Amino acid sequence: MDFGLKGRKALVLASSKGLGLGVAQALAAEGADVLLSGRDAAALGAAAAAITARGQGHADWVTADLSAADFAPKLAAEAVERLGRVDILINNTGGPRPGAARDMSADVLIEAARSMLAPVTEITRLLLPAMCARGWGRVLTLASSGVEEPIANLALSNTLRAALVGWNKTLASEVAAEGVTCNLLLPGRIHTDRVDQLDAARAQKTGTEIEAVRAASRATIPMRRYGTVEEFAAVAAFLCSAQASYVTGSKLRCDGGKIAGI
Repeated sequence: MDFGLKGRKALVLASSKGLGLGVAQALAAEGADVLLSGRDAAALGAAAAAITARGQGHADWVTADLSAADFAPKLAAEAVERLGRVDILINNTGGPRPGAARDMSADVLIEAARSMLAPVTEITRLLLPAMCARGWGRVLTLASSGVEEPIANLALSNTLRAALVGWNKTLASEVAAEGVTCNLLLPGRIHTDRVDQLDAARAQKTGTEIEAVRAASRATIPMRRYGTVEEFAAVAAFLCSAQASYVTGSKLRCDGGKIAGI
């Protein structure tokens, strides 16, 4: 299926590795030109070169720190300069440190919100008017299955990503008639460095071997395995496609059936 993305311009946040990089690769494979962003210049440069070498969509990169005060205006301006325009915005952030809700102080919550919530809403606000003026745009925010079934010991993530649900749904209704869709994509246990870190943290907390932690985690997933970045990224590419033009204000899981709720 041709997703109608050839020549589209995509900015992908936090895309030096993991889910962000996977989504950038999937969009480029459909012919989109992508701008990678993150803090690791060496990783970004290597990833962009590899994407471009495949001969489909072109990739460029720019360093950007989500927690910086000028993150959104600086990156938005850079993206328009590098790409000419932004048709697709992939909102992605790193996850906060594990911890219990009972230990989550206001200071810690506000600090995490500065890098997980405020940058996403602000860069979307800055890039949205041009999408609306052109009558076409895709805003896809990578969140977490924790917004539907809170994940134990990830109180900060559960709290802040849940805020993105209300924001996304409200925004989607505001811009739907102007040809822009806004959706959330919720990963379950997709095998990334972040999941490895969480498994290691749980192993340390419980005094359990990490392979036992992974086995227990797989046992909670109906497919009995972790998902791959490629599987997740394929769903993201579809949500950015021409064919997904009537899908907006939605939360879509890519979790191997793990979430128990209907």
